[in-house]
Amino acid sequence: MPRRHLRRYQAPEWWPIYTKETTWAVRPSPGPHPLGSSLPLAMLVRDVLRYAKTLREARYVIGKGLIKVDGVVRRNYKFPVGLMDVIEIVPTGEVYRMMPHPTKFLWPIPIGKEEARYKLCRIENKTMVKGGQIQLNLHDGRNIQLPYEEGSKYSTLGSVLVDLEENRVLDSVKLEVGALGLVVNGRNVGYYGKITEMIQTHIRRMGTAVIVTEDGKEVRTIIDYLFVIGREKPLVTITPPKETTQVQGQ
Repeated sequence: MPRRHLRRYQAPEWWPIYTKETTWAVRPSPGPHPLGSSLPLAMLVRDVLRYAKTLREARYVIGKGLIKVDGVVRRNYKFPVGLMDVIEIVPTGEVYRMMPHPTKFLWPIPIGKEEARYKLCRIENKTMVKGGQIQLNLHDGRNIQLPYEEGSKYSTLGSVLVDLEENRVLDSVKLEVGALGLVVNGRNVGYYGKITEMIQTHIRRMGTAVIVTEDGKEVRTIIDYLFVIGREKPLVTITPPKETTQVQGQ
């Protein structure tokens, strides 16, 4: 049985907390993202967005229903927030998307209000369900069922643009040479660019991919660390506006 508590020295290295400040850290609840690649909602509110100074204040803010994740009010201060999640601060109307960062691993970037209802998800698996439909199993635990003819068009490790309000697919992009890829794990996390080469192995996820960034840098990573974000341009905002380099309180 997993432990109910988490000591700070056992927490992921990239969490924005000091190891020796106190003994304990907030342990994320079981949810759409694993512990190693998510932040508990209270830590996001307190240590990243700086809308609270203490855990007690963060729990109060969250408990009052002032924070939405993917358009849903979350009152559990341990709720795990992960890649591509949309965070909305209800009183201020501010909206953020959780994106990979070269040094912070996972960090919120501000996005427009009109983009808050859209989320880019990676297809982790496809399964056949009752009625002959195909179910897309996405990286954030979301499942979308489609008729066989439509569902068979999508391939694993590709990405779909999801309407969060209606839970339906608006657009999709395959993992292939020529598409835009974003590195979401490993030493090159945060880099993105056009996929120029893919070297397959007997285990597809362990193959190697090469991307070339806008400034011409060549980056190599394994396919499992690659998130397809678009064709000629990203389907969602992946970098903060030039005039906005910091989040609230930073």
